[in-house]
Amino acid sequence: MERLKFVFFAMSVLLISFLLLPFNPNNVVAKNVTTGHEKAQTVKEEVPFDRPVEEIVKYLAPQNELEIFPCSECHDEDWEVNPERRELEEPHDEIPGKFVNHDSENRWCLDCHSAKNRDKLRLINGKRIDFKEYYRLCEQCHKRVYREWKMGVHGKRTGYWNGIKEYMHCAQCHNPHDPPFKPLEPMPPPRKPKDIRVKVEEGK
Repeated sequence: MERLKFVFFAMSVLLISFLLLPFNPNNVVAKNVTTGHEKAQTVKEEVPFDRPVEEIVKYLAPQNELEIFPCSECHDEDWEVNPERRELEEPHDEIPGKFVNHDSENRWCLDCHSAKNRDKLRLINGKRIDFKEYYRLCEQCHKRVYREWKMGVHGKRTGYWNGIKEYMHCAQCHNPHDPPFKPLEPMPPPRKPKDIRVKVEEGK
């Protein structure tokens, strides 16, 4: 009986406390409900998922040494440009002529290399950039991966979170003319400790 009285008393106190709370209509949130002359609307905020590339440029690993550069040593500005898709001759014969696995139906050298200045790369809008900024070329078609790379989701990074660090960039992992990774030959499985112990004992 005493327990029932206590439960009734506690519920009464809670009910009275709730009724005595000040009512503020501004605290009431109603979505898609018309109240007076106003209608509450749901505002969708996009989560930021990007950062300026300038923030990570200082961490970029040194660029791979180019085997043939500057290009202008061979490509004279007075040469007539040949835009025709074709099998390339030496020293560019190692480059897949059809750009295998890299939009092969539409790509050609001059989509990325400037025809007017062979020591520069060319963006879609015609702007020329240095080879060290080649990742801006990749950004044009691979925006999602480019954002992930800047945020640290894509690609390899070495070093310390609060110290010296290096960020690998696109061409250090991918061949720009044939980006997909080649199949890797599997290595043999590691030896079990018991097998190693047996061989050591046999050696004795």
